[in-house]
Amino acid sequence: MSSGIQGTPKGLRLHIGIFGRRNVGKSSLLNALTRQAVSIVSDTAGTTTDPVEKAMELQPIGPVLFVDTAGVDDIGSLGQLRVAKTMKVVERTDLAILVTDDWQDYESQLLTLFTGKDTPVIVAANKSDVRIPGVVEEKARSLGAKTVVSVSAVTRAGLDELRAGIIAAAPDEYLNSPCLIGDLVPAGELALLVVPIDLEAPKGRLILPQVQTLREILDQNAYAMVVKERELADALARLKRPPAIVVTDSQEFMKVVAEVPSSIPVTGFSILFARFKGDLAELVRGAATIDRLKPGDRVLVAEACAHHPTGEDIGRVKIPRWLEQYVGGKLDVEVKAGCEYPADISGFKLIVHCGACVWNRRQMLSRIEQARSHGVAITNYGLAIAHSLGILDRALSPFPYAREVYRETV
Repeated sequence: MSSGIQGTPKGLRLHIGIFGRRNVGKSSLLNALTRQAVSIVSDTAGTTTDPVEKAMELQPIGPVLFVDTAGVDDIGSLGQLRVAKTMKVVERTDLAILVTDDWQDYESQLLTLFTGKDTPVIVAANKSDVRIPGVVEEKARSLGAKTVVSVSAVTRAGLDELRAGIIAAAPDEYLNSPCLIGDLVPAGELALLVVPIDLEAPKGRLILPQVQTLREILDQNAYAMVVKERELADALARLKRPPAIVVTDSQEFMKVVAEVPSSIPVTGFSILFARFKGDLAELVRGAATIDRLKPGDRVLVAEACAHHPTGEDIGRVKIPRWLEQYVGGKLDVEVKAGCEYPADISGFKLIVHCGACVWNRRQMLSRIEQARSHGVAITNYGLAIAHSLGILDRALSPFPYAREVYRETV
């Protein structure tokens, strides 16, 4: 496992999207901010065709990810594809920098879009060295922009003010990161992690959710014991006092719940991530709607990343099989990975999403909000599995508020 800033998973970084029309200086501004030639710069409109990412450290926030995007005024069939990719970046943007040198309808539309999503936005009035001062800035403020900074990517004027604006506008969750498991394991106590080693486990290493959970336990000055499912009973017998919590891979829920005394809280890595990356209560409500599924209903299984599926892939094989056994008939299951997400989700009865460990929280919250706006129930792998096995109430034992939501829903 790599160390340092470059080793921080992308999903844990503050995503800062840079948006605007073509040739307003978005790429030049990113290069100036990062002090590196990250993006290709040219006088030719439309030089940036795909989102360009740059990971760096910005104190006191910490690890951030800048994303340079294509101009929203791009034209032609290829241009529209570029604009579509830019709008995809909006879904995972925690903080937006709207770059402009002459306020037009495009800027107004972007400002309205970010405001509607409650995404903090900073207007960077670029090219301050060559335009009439104050005109763009005043227009932006008159339309409701809270933070407007005059900058020049060429002379680097205003860059310190822009960095200060980013720090001031950063969501609190990045200055005070939400817990994955740290609040569930007091310092000096033990967390027992059940980690199967099967075909889906990467050779020579653990998967990202397990690594992040283990790291947060250590940061909490707590202890961690990691066992495979076959050693769980023996590990519990060797302990002089019970662990504060047992966390298992979702696929081993039944075995773990059967072997762990009811007095010990049990949950899954995927359920931890339902809280860490999304809205646990909303995803719990989605799991409860599995009771209303009928044979023939459309179900979308969505994965954040594209990976090579194994023969018994959890998203493509196991979850559909468990759901069909639960409802007593064949479901119309569609699996989408990575960016292959349907533009229209209104025809689905349920979305079962992965834990989104490689995403930032805003991107997962965007999908939850999209589902809510279409009246489609959404849950995640671990919650769906636990409900279909009849043990979700037990798996929510570390989260009393979510457990209450579940009991009120089923």
